[in-house]
Amino acid sequence: MISTVPSLFDRSLSRSGSGIDAFVDRHTDEAAAIEYGSGKVALRDGLAGVVEPGENVLVPAYLSLAVVEPFHELGLESRFYAVQDTLAPDVADLEARIDDDTVAVMSVNYFGFPQPDLEVIASLADTYDLYHIDDNAHSLLSVHEGRLLGTSGDLGITSLRKLLPVPDGALLYCTDGTVTAECSPSSLAGRSDRFTARDWRFVATSAAGAVLERSPALYRSVERAVSDGDGSSAAEPGDRYEAAKVPMSKLSTLVIDTADPAVIRSARRENYHAWRRVLSARDDVTMYYERLPAGISPYGVPIRASEPAAFLAELEDCGVVGAHTWPTLRRCVREDETYETARALAEELVVLPVHQGIEPSAIERVGTRLRR
Repeated sequence: MISTVPSLFDRSLSRSGSGIDAFVDRHTDEAAAIEYGSGKVALRDGLAGVVEPGENVLVPAYLSLAVVEPFHELGLESRFYAVQDTLAPDVADLEARIDDDTVAVMSVNYFGFPQPDLEVIASLADTYDLYHIDDNAHSLLSVHEGRLLGTSGDLGITSLRKLLPVPDGALLYCTDGTVTAECSPSSLAGRSDRFTARDWRFVATSAAGAVLERSPALYRSVERAVSDGDGSSAAEPGDRYEAAKVPMSKLSTLVIDTADPAVIRSARRENYHAWRRVLSARDDVTMYYERLPAGISPYGVPIRASEPAAFLAELEDCGVVGAHTWPTLRRCVREDETYETARALAEELVVLPVHQGIEPSAIERVGTRLRR
């Protein structure tokens, strides 16, 4: 079975690595990196000192539900701008939404790849004197042209949970002098000094996955049962945001302090190429990115599928329970024809798992079972 994330009991964690902090320190010479339990809470703290209620922030329409919740908590309006099919911003639409109350614009490094036309967003931020938020939630370990993704703006965030078998964890990057000076981390910054029920529920989920790896349907049922109550499955984005308001868990800190970034990056890249080989002969799916640039540690393999539901069902029949469409869009985006491209991508783009707990041979075995 190929699951969504690596197991806490996976052999890839048995190696003694240099830790995530050492990797980040090597690539953030000019940025302060502050630990949090949640990237959204980190974003709230990073912005709190430089914004005022009534201002607005521009964010791409192709974005998960809860990302804008910290803006709303700060009294800011979130304004969605349209994206192109390449995931680059629709520059005309973006610029048309800027007014005297616009305070910041967000770019997103989708799936661990650098934001297309990032320089355009940076230029607009400079022209209109806006703060640039570099959302790098998808891949902590991606480096592009010598620069760590997430550190190209005035402030940025990244998530540890997208990379490692941990219940939570995030970093806030402050690269602008004003943002750094005005940032006052809340009590939710830093690390927890004790284990909590959240940690033990996550351990139970990983244990269940290890035992039930041959039964995808049963795995899904047990995963939902043991995670009930931790906020991860809350229906409303505001509820998920509130549930995430905790410092980085004790379990997360133990994992990140011993993880080996080189091993993780290498495994994810190898698995990305394995999926490329497996799917190369199919005419109903298309790799979203034509190449995997050096330095990129992918979150997953985004695939454009002509029949996404059928493709997902086929994958699950082959034991792949970690594939999914992404993201669930805000209602205002789903119901507005202005965001037609974002809506189409959310329906058609399937993300395949490449985490370090997967052996390339497992992906190859899936390939032998796929019908087309």
